[in-house]
Amino acid sequence: MTNGGLSVGDGTGKSRTIVTIYGQQYTIVGKESSDHVKKVAAIVNNKMKEIKGSNPYLDTGKLAVLAALNIGDELVKLRENTNKEKDGE
Repeated sequence: MTNGGLSVGDGTGKSRTIVTIYGQQYTIVGKESSDHVKKVAAIVNNKMKEIKGSNPYLDTGKLAVLAALNIGDELVKLRENTNKEKDGE
């Protein structure tokens, strides 16, 4: 993520959290707490495992893209529902 969110690699004045996603270890740098980063990583990891369960022949790159698309879809739906609730008030 960019724009002040999370990124992989080095950063100054930001916290560093090591997470494992789908068997790969990453050092995530960002302003968010370590707990937050671990929760986000768990969501990504779980989504990748879920998709792999129903698509066992996908390579890791395609699996990661599908996980990102699924998580993005969930985010868009949540935002749309939130906007509908705000408009209904």
